[in-house]
Amino acid sequence: MKTIYKVAVLGGGGRTGNYIVKQLLKKGLSIKVLLRHPKNFTIQSSQIEIIKGDALDIESIKLLLKDCQAVISTVGQRKDEPLVASSATNNILKVMSDYGIERYVLLAGLNIDTPFDKKSTKTQMATDWMKTNFPLIQEDRQKAYDLLVESAIDWTQIRVPFIEFTNVSTEISVNLEDCLGDKISAFNIADFMIQEIIDSKFSRQSPFISAI
Repeated sequence: MKTIYKVAVLGGGGRTGNYIVKQLLKKGLSIKVLLRHPKNFTIQSSQIEIIKGDALDIESIKLLLKDCQAVISTVGQRKDEPLVASSATNNILKVMSDYGIERYVLLAGLNIDTPFDKKSTKTQMATDWMKTNFPLIQEDRQKAYDLLVESAIDWTQIRVPFIEFTNVSTEISVNLEDCLGDKISAFNIADFMIQEIIDSKFSRQSPFISAI
């Protein structure tokens, strides 16, 4: 894998994304952050370059990914807005391929299904709830996973339960078949995602992570 100097971040203005940006800075990495509303972004550093744009716009993705060696995304569905998961994933994968960028780490929920899952009753109930209550969002997110599988990109999709927005760092469970815990801190999510960027252990896999 290529040495990582600069990371493109999508979702960096969100609650989990803020933790990722701060931890990337502590690692000494340069960051390009895609933001729809840059004026609302409060983290300041000479290591950050802000790109104003939208993940649904491929020209924005081209500007964001230029000169980066890896991509990390926590983009979620926006209320009452167009479906974002599969379109953003398609844009990212295309531009990564065009630019020769190898590494992509992204965040997802428990509701994504993979052929390797052996979900417990509890995890399956959470999955079924999402499918019943938000079928279009669920289908779009599942399509995004399918696009990853069909691509030649070195990706890792990290699936998480309820997120606690704290700086608490605890021991975590990592499992490819089922989510073994009920929650995880945003700090732990950011730490795990960044470690996967730097030294991947789950290439082209979709692990569940949770607090023990």
